[in-house]
Amino acid sequence: MTKLLTLPSAMCGFMGRWSMTAIDSVGEMTLFMLVGLSHIFCGARIFPRTLQQLYAIGFKSLFVILLIGIFCGMVLGLQGYYTLVQFGSVGLLGSAVSLSLIRELGPVLTAIMLTGRAGSSMAAEIGVMRITDQIDALYVMDINPMAYLVSPRLLAAMISFPLLTAIFDVIGIVGGYLTGVLMLNINEGAYFYRIASSVTMSDLTGGFIKSFAFGLLVTTVCCHQGYNTHQRRDSVGPEAVGNATTSAVVISCVLILASDYVLTSFLL
Repeated sequence: MTKLLTLPSAMCGFMGRWSMTAIDSVGEMTLFMLVGLSHIFCGARIFPRTLQQLYAIGFKSLFVILLIGIFCGMVLGLQGYYTLVQFGSVGLLGSAVSLSLIRELGPVLTAIMLTGRAGSSMAAEIGVMRITDQIDALYVMDINPMAYLVSPRLLAAMISFPLLTAIFDVIGIVGGYLTGVLMLNINEGAYFYRIASSVTMSDLTGGFIKSFAFGLLVTTVCCHQGYNTHQRRDSVGPEAVGNATTSAVVISCVLILASDYVLTSFLL
């Protein structure tokens, strides 16, 4: 009987500790993001570093975005065709492909791909700098590590994510065209007419808002995990860098999907 009474108490204690840890982590990351954003306006010295990060985050991720976008559009065209043909509505394939990409798949898949390619690199690079005392050396040289390491990445991500999302959307629509028009013989005029008539400015705005938010979120999580590698309790040294990188990618992907639901609820 005593064990039965202590089990709910133990569960409540565990949930309470987990909730407090989660709230503490969210608050810490929010303050980390605000400090990083505040240094964006500190002066012109941030722009050379931002250009470097635009190249690392944006340009070097372009091939991955093109590759994933074309195949995503082709799959959407194929699946959409065999779904719509059952209702005699294959002419709506253009609308189905374009709206699916612009509203949801474009921002989400772009953010997830950039998390795996650029976000993991951010966490690992800053984590290595932390365990090798390079961040402490920046303090010694009177260089603010947040302004030098985090702020350029935040600014570059807020620029790169929406631009790469737009490229993903366009390439995905081309992929739907390849499948629907060239392979399955849907009327080309009907395909593009449905895209032009169904996509509105609110759809485009909602997609860009999501990509902007995802860029801010992913960069904050990845930089925070790398910046605080030395405070991890599960490991130290190189192992801590690996664990921080893994945590950054996993947390970012989960938060992308969770925030996508929240943003969709507000934007619909």
